[in-house]
Amino acid sequence: MVVLRLSVVVVVLLTFVQWCAYSQSPSQLFVDITLVKSTTAKDLGAYCLDGSLPAYHFSKGFGSGTNNWLLHIEGGGWCNDVKSCLERAKTRRGSSHYMAKGRVFPGILSNKDSHNPDFYNWNRVLLRYCDGASLAGNSKYEDGTKSLYFRGQKIWQAMISDLLPQGLAHAEKALLSGDSAGGLAVFLHCDNFSRSLPGNATVKCISDAGLFLDIKDVAHNDTIRSLFHDVVSLQGVEQNLNQECTSSQSDPKQYLLSYIKTPLFILNSAYDTWQFHNILVPSLADRKGKWNNCKKNTVAEAVGDWYFERKVTKLIECPYPCSASCYHSVPAA
Repeated sequence: MVVLRLSVVVVVLLTFVQWCAYSQSPSQLFVDITLVKSTTAKDLGAYCLDGSLPAYHFSKGFGSGTNNWLLHIEGGGWCNDVKSCLERAKTRRGSSHYMAKGRVFPGILSNKDSHNPDFYNWNRVLLRYCDGASLAGNSKYEDGTKSLYFRGQKIWQAMISDLLPQGLAHAEKALLSGDSAGGLAVFLHCDNFSRSLPGNATVKCISDAGLFLDIKDVAHNDTIRSLFHDVVSLQGVEQNLNQECTSSQSDPKQYLLSYIKTPLFILNSAYDTWQFHNILVPSLADRKGKWNNCKKNTVAEAVGDWYFERKVTKLIECPYPCSASCYHSVPAA
């Protein structure tokens, strides 16, 4: 599975697109949902987990950006067993029936040159995520009463097929971006995206928070590796991975990065809270919750000590994890 080298670290702390942090206002662009053509979906077998049509939101470019394209793949985690995928199929993460009919376009999708000076007038597309495997699976589950469509790879192909006749086929400049599970999808589809466009187009990719560290948790279990293994097995992902990478004898199969030929920008937080709670300290590895109370001194104690002049309260700690106040500090490598 695609879990990148631990040695590849980008310590830039930056929020690329905070989908949940924005509320609609008159100054923000609100873009209606578009369902992939039913004929395209049927021909390719491209369906969300519940069998509904895949979807995207498209804001047409203008001016000097008319022939330039930015596609952003939204994130949303994964489902790694039938139970979690059935639950997901009843949400916007697994069905277009539950998706909002319109979405605000903030950040790199904004049409305001003051907020997004480089891409504000490009054709901007938000690709909705409804397969639970970073747009990479190609399988189906049936037990006689329930069905699940693991068709992420086909969804990707269908959305590109839908956009090509709308001008993507004539792109002069193009950028594929994605965050979290969508950032992982960027690693998987970056070269395919480039091959879909004219040979003289300038094509690049950016993965935001799509780097998931292949490390053991605090209980020495391979939690994240097991999760990805289950996703790959359940959803038939392996057939769609980079064959040059998976057949390599010199690198383990998870080392995809060196096989991506399209220019790629990797953006990842040095302190990723999702990875902390799901890779390093998942609940099963910290049943007593000791990691939830890592610091010795609380803010309340520091304020009280300052007000009542009990002790000096100015404390600038050294970078994590060297502080002795951290109950379970991670040993240096």
